[in-house]
Amino acid sequence: MLDRLKLGVKNIIDKVKNSIFIDRKLIEEIVKELQRSLLQADVDVELVLKLTEEIKKEVITKKTNVEKKELLIKLVHDKLIEILGSKEYNLKLEKKKNQTIMLVGLYGSGKTTSSAKIALYYKKRGFKTCMVGLDIHRPAAIEQLKQLAEKIDVPVFYEKGKDAVKIWKSIRQKIKLYDIVIIDTAGRHSLDESLVNEIKQLHKEVHPTHTLLVIPADIGKTAKTQAKKFAEVGIDGVIITRMDGSAKGGGAITSCKEANAKVMFIGTGEKLNDIETFSPTRFVSRVLGFGDLTSLIEKINLALESKDKKRLEKIKQNGFTLEDFYEQIKSMQKMGPLSKIAELIPGLGNFKIPKGMFKVQEEKLKKWKYAIDSMTPKERANPEKIDSSRIQRIAKGAHITTTEIRELLKQYKLIKQMLGKGMDEKKISRLAGRFGLKVS
Repeated sequence: MLDRLKLGVKNIIDKVKNSIFIDRKLIEEIVKELQRSLLQADVDVELVLKLTEEIKKEVITKKTNVEKKELLIKLVHDKLIEILGSKEYNLKLEKKKNQTIMLVGLYGSGKTTSSAKIALYYKKRGFKTCMVGLDIHRPAAIEQLKQLAEKIDVPVFYEKGKDAVKIWKSIRQKIKLYDIVIIDTAGRHSLDESLVNEIKQLHKEVHPTHTLLVIPADIGKTAKTQAKKFAEVGIDGVIITRMDGSAKGGGAITSCKEANAKVMFIGTGEKLNDIETFSPTRFVSRVLGFGDLTSLIEKINLALESKDKKRLEKIKQNGFTLEDFYEQIKSMQKMGPLSKIAELIPGLGNFKIPKGMFKVQEEKLKKWKYAIDSMTPKERANPEKIDSSRIQRIAKGAHITTTEIRELLKQYKLIKQMLGKGMDEKKISRLAGRFGLKVS
């Protein structure tokens, strides 16, 4: 969704910037292109027409010292934010025990995966989190939750049975030591009477701190209907999943806004790290190719765990080793795909970077990681002593070519030479920057 909308809006911004005069004809063209882009994102027709007509009227009639070009770009920016909802909503959670987040929604909306994403999101922010499996209808739900819990190293509580309220009562005492408890509930193909009753009973028994509705982006404008129906059983926020692959994401977001349902989080990919708080201002900034430094810095700081920060201090004292190189590759991979990182960097979104370039670099990092995994402790400690026969053995173990091993060693040597031993803060920052990291 973001890619399609971004391409359309980028063409509009380029047209404005490259125009010598901003006349009525150009304004008409810009408005039509913006309408087309928003309608393709499944934004409500009436809303699109209303806001684009406001842009046209204001640019034509407004007398201002600001150049028409700047005014037009500002209006596109402001109206996009208005369409998506100008306010950012966050869950109010404190560092105290037994706060509960209950996820509700229909079958296939992504509740179970979202449970793990939310658990990881708050775990990384210093909360002691756990998950509770109360989906008693879908046979594979508990198994899926267990697998996800293992991946993020978060405990999960569940019991066999056909009564979600009874299960909750039996495990309630076990979860009292946790700051945040994420509850995965059952869904249905539609919001029928039995689901309404189950949610109401659970809600009454659990008294959740927050109840979040999980909606997939690909339902588009029908998100409004779901949000209104679930609001009747008590929700205070929405998670929109599959924003990475849906052309209808704009429809889902604006429909939730029309239903007075606050979008708290958006799922931006399949990985468990791919979730972020929804900020209309930051979202529009990315659409316009202006980047999103706030999200980028947050990703960097979350990728830099405490052990990584200690390692950087060690590098400062003792110099850069192949083991350090290995750890920086892993830290960078935690931040997600390079293409997603690039769109957060101000200005970079406006460059025509070949789509395959990021993929090539990601594959290269993966192969380098496999290569270092295949080395012995002695080889990691003394990479300069790795000769041709060792290169062949490492390549065979990592299932990559000897050329790729040599490229890894060359890259490591270049960085080591650049930094040297006894590095200062400036050199450390350059090293971190090379891997997309920030040293505070």
